[in-house]
Amino acid sequence: MASEKNDIDEISGLEIIAAFVKNLPSSPGVYRMIDDKGAVIYVGKANSLKARVSNYTRYEGNSNRICRMISATRSMEFVSTKTESEALLLEANLIKRLKPWYNVLLRDDKSFPFILLATDHEAAQLVKHRGKRRRKGHYFGPFASGQSVDRTIATLQKAFLIRNCSNSYYANRTRPCLQHQIKRCAAPCTGEISLGKYQDLVDNTRAFLSGKSKKIQEMLSCEMQAASQKQDFENAALLRDRLSALTYVVGQNDISAKLVEEADIFAIHQEAGKFCVQVFFFRAFQNWGNHAFYPRADASLSESEVLGAFITQFYENRVPPKFIFVSNQLEEHKLIEKALSEKLGSKVNISNPKRGEKFELVTNAKNNAKEALGRQLAQTSAQKSLLKKMVDVFELKQQPRRIEVYDNSHISGSNAVGAMIVAGENGFEKKHYRSFNIKSKDITPGDDFGMMEEVLTRRFSRLMKENPYDEKGQGQEQDNKQLPEWPDVILIDGGKGQLSAVQKVFDKLGLTNEVTLIGIAKGEERNAGRETFFMNGKKSFMLPARDPVLYYVQRLRDEAHRFAIGKHRAKRSKDIVKNPLDEIEGIGASRKRALLNHFGSAKAVSRAALVDLVKVNGISKAMASVIYDHFNQG
Repeated sequence: MASEKNDIDEISGLEIIAAFVKNLPSSPGVYRMIDDKGAVIYVGKANSLKARVSNYTRYEGNSNRICRMISATRSMEFVSTKTESEALLLEANLIKRLKPWYNVLLRDDKSFPFILLATDHEAAQLVKHRGKRRRKGHYFGPFASGQSVDRTIATLQKAFLIRNCSNSYYANRTRPCLQHQIKRCAAPCTGEISLGKYQDLVDNTRAFLSGKSKKIQEMLSCEMQAASQKQDFENAALLRDRLSALTYVVGQNDISAKLVEEADIFAIHQEAGKFCVQVFFFRAFQNWGNHAFYPRADASLSESEVLGAFITQFYENRVPPKFIFVSNQLEEHKLIEKALSEKLGSKVNISNPKRGEKFELVTNAKNNAKEALGRQLAQTSAQKSLLKKMVDVFELKQQPRRIEVYDNSHISGSNAVGAMIVAGENGFEKKHYRSFNIKSKDITPGDDFGMMEEVLTRRFSRLMKENPYDEKGQGQEQDNKQLPEWPDVILIDGGKGQLSAVQKVFDKLGLTNEVTLIGIAKGEERNAGRETFFMNGKKSFMLPARDPVLYYVQRLRDEAHRFAIGKHRAKRSKDIVKNPLDEIEGIGASRKRALLNHFGSAKAVSRAALVDLVKVNGISKAMASVIYDHFNQG
């Protein structure tokens, strides 16, 4: 019977696709293949929709992966485009948004930071920037990490004394701030330096970030020697420190280029059915960092196919450079080049260098990709071994694919936050981490049990709506290779009380016992290694001090603790600097600025009389009454 059913499914898939082909145009476009659940399983592009989709009306000549895709298809959707390059860009957008299973998928779609030298103010500002380039100024990047940008900006401040404060902070200064005192800002806000001389510092900063580092270093060196000869030793020492800071920035780049001014380098390596793509960013003849990606792709695909699909998705929401160097010749090289050129507005060159400096840079990226994939495979192997050992230690029904760990953080109940971290075969799954602001007013401050109940109730109530259990008590998963939405194991930082609070939530929601609940109580005097484990229906127990599973569980618990504390501190910091004016409905950025400029502080606004509030530009009588009533409710 099972064989008969599969034959029917395969025939229906072919027939459905064949029916669509009859009415398809021969123009460029994008097609979507949809399964019986309404999920998009594949997105493709074509120069001729009719010719391309016709290839799916037979199994002969197609790989096993394509045959499975054909048999799973129950419907299709189409979008016509003017050109094939436009179809390529639309395909990349849909793949990133819909995440179809049979496509190559760029999973870690992080945004890379830039350094912005903002020129929308009389005194330019040096800041870190992410997202769209809306502000007027000069953008330098991308950098591989936010930390590298922070370090570079801090060092550039020492070298060029450019401010990084906000415009509102700048406008309200009456004396130089701490940044000027520690010689990281020239303080144009209070006239410690004229705007003309400050602009010279800005021009030098821009020149340095544009690749003219040697010229700027030589200039500062000459100024330092001249100051020394004049016995102006204080100024000479300042110039020496600035020169040292610039040398540090240049020396941070372990890989430099003499001929490559601006380029992105992509290198791919495949091993054990997995892929790793290393991306290096070169700007101003300097390496501004690299990042390893692990795209999801079928093992039957070639490195060239995966790399081509990866590059189109990588630049879907990014601006490409003029030059791109790749480790493998792309199958649709000219088409990708044309699509990226249209996106940039000027010619983009994609090449696979075979000799010289460019070849050496690509080879270095290739070696990095190989090493990174090797490390990940080793880590994954060790992770799977630990998960297998957990089955024996905790008497689980099967090897856990998803483990969730929960913890709370607060200070006497204030700024209370619940946190959830997730781990699987690939280690910590940080994109699945979640935090919960404790909202209930009925919870007594500091009541950890009540907080845990709220967090678990919100988490699993939502999960039941979005991905309900079936009759067998299992979540609806798309594929065994994906990280499931439902956890197999839940670890709670606490003893019997915390475990009871979690079980109470599960009983209330009517969930089965398919999810294993484990409480971890800290040992005497909170000693690591003396933890006691609690499970429903079993006696409490401890693990040997050097048991690998104990170390693993400790690592999970500590990660949850770290994440919870980080979210709590962020919430507390935000609460500390919160302006009382933010709580008043109708007070936006412009009115807030007007009130602060007029009265000097939020505290002064709270003490102001109604007649004084009306005098502020942009504050009507009605708004003045709202502000006055807010601070004078008694």
